[in-house]
Amino acid sequence: VQLQASGGGLVQAGDSLRLSCAASGRTFTNHVMGWFRQAPGKEREFVADITWNLGSTNYADSVKGRFTISRDKAKNTVDLQMNTLKPEDTAEYYCAVRRSASRHYNWWGQGTLVTVSS
Repeated sequence: VQLQASGGGLVQAGDSLRLSCAASGRTFTNHVMGWFRQAPGKEREFVADITWNLGSTNYADSVKGRFTISRDKAKNTVDLQMNTLKPEDTAEYYCAVRRSASRHYNWWGQGTLVTVSS
């Protein structure tokens, strides 16, 4: 499985940014696609995930109402729309994939850096 994340950049607080993850290497039926982030000096944390089959979503409390995860089955992509960005959203963002029956993410992409200035 290959995961290629893109879309990071430097923005100001209150701005929006859209991250995209291109997935390849297998069919993703019965899989869950997730976004995680890791800020400097902090542990990696869950941001959001979406089931490939039905598009059911989950969000970390810190991003609820501001971030939206979506997937495009035709393009094999998973996007993270981030609105009303805050300086505390600054982090390296990673996409990952796990089987629906597992809690463990087996595949990870490289990160894309999001920096939010105040």
